Amino acid sequence: MSKSGNKPILERIAQGEQAAVEECMDQFGGLVWSLARRMMPDSHTAEDAVQDIFVDVWKNAARYDRSMGSEATFIATIARRRLIDRLRRIGRRPTGSELNDTVHSPLVKGEAEGSVGLSEQALAAREALAELSEDQQRVLQLALFHGQTHEKIASATGLPLGTVKTHARRGLMKVREALNSMKSSQEQAGVTA
Repeated sequence: MSKSGNKPILERIAQGEQAAVEECMDQFGGLVWSLARRMMPDSHTAEDAVQDIFVDVWKNAARYDRSMGSEATFIATIARRRLIDRLRRIGRRPTGSELNDTVHSPLVKGEAEGSVGLSEQALAAREALAELSEDQQRVLQLALFHGQTHEKIASATGLPLGTVKTHARRGLMKVREALNSMKSSQEQAGVTA
């Protein structure tokens, strides 16, 4: 449940509320990072996976249904599925203990796009991240890849808390714009093809 009233974070993300994206990363970044780090063979692969997972959470936030489970369950389900997909792509199967360590939850309605679409999105997100300022990149990396809260990022970087939040919000907005632009281009290509 969110800090602002009874409306869940994921519902607020689906409605385009930027503060909810930051709140989601603050609240669930550690969960996603720990799942990724536990299941991925190395920290670099885990970082890439966390990025993909949060893009997927952002894209699928509208599918969240309170009656199916908590927000943490929904996000952990997306994370677990994406991590297993990634393991399949790199040719490594998760062990039984790795699967048991992840959060098991009821099935979430609707599967995400296939691996190819997700890879294109991840590439577009990485390109958008590369165009951010050094401080914005550092803030997003610490939040998304290492599961750190805004407060911890401010302490680690020496930046004021408000600046950290601004960097996170603006950086995510730029990544979102890049993904929306890519999606729009793909839709136009599909119409003209």
